[in-house]
Amino acid sequence: MDALGVGSVLLTGCDGGLGLGLLKGLLEQPSPPRHLFAACLDPQGKAVNEVALGCPNVVVLPLDVTDPNSIKAAVGKVREEVGSAGLNLLINNAGTTRRSTLATETAENMTLVYTTNTIGPLQTSQAFLPLLKEAAEAEGQRGLSCSRAAIVNMSSILGSIEAAEGWDERQDVCYRCSKAALNMLTKCLALEYGGSGILCVSVDPGCVTPPLGQGTGPVTLEESVRGVLRLLAQLSATSNGTFWDWRGQSLPW
Repeated sequence: MDALGVGSVLLTGCDGGLGLGLLKGLLEQPSPPRHLFAACLDPQGKAVNEVALGCPNVVVLPLDVTDPNSIKAAVGKVREEVGSAGLNLLINNAGTTRRSTLATETAENMTLVYTTNTIGPLQTSQAFLPLLKEAAEAEGQRGLSCSRAAIVNMSSILGSIEAAEGWDERQDVCYRCSKAALNMLTKCLALEYGGSGILCVSVDPGCVTPPLGQGTGPVTLEESVRGVLRLLAQLSATSNGTFWDWRGQSLPW
């Protein structure tokens, strides 16, 4: 695996699933981040604290991406730890879904899922922008990469309008629409922040068990994590505003 080589990372959605897997994967890197912020809805959760145990570089902190006050508090905590070095990598992984069909979809489902999956990453990216800019402006930093400054939005092939994959198996209109909107947000972030040295991409982690989205077929959590981290280590300026899967393959919008 290519070494990611990033100084500081904030990862949302570390209560379980992919977030917890990515936390473990980052700790297993040849050179783990000096500062690794595991953001959770429940910072007292057993699973995340077992992973963090004995790891002085891990800070478990509360973060509800739907609550601006919670996001603001998390920014303050990260700043206390990283100082003027800033934050190198923000991984917007927290997400939710509601099973539905086009016939049964509701405004309540759409609002709930969109608030977490799209508005959450928007608010979190906005709030952490000053810290990301500080990292991007650090002495010796050039080009675009995850080791300099980056926002990674964990998306899904279900958010691809062109592919419209897996419709017969899983419609989940609220989830599809929220991820399509997240992909548009990634484009907007790339256009606005790229000039400040901040790389912005969308990544589909695959159909992980427990399911995070139907797509290219089942993939184990370990395979997904290895693939995602390998991909992040290889991203560069030409990757800004693009959409990838865990295998390192470019996906259509």
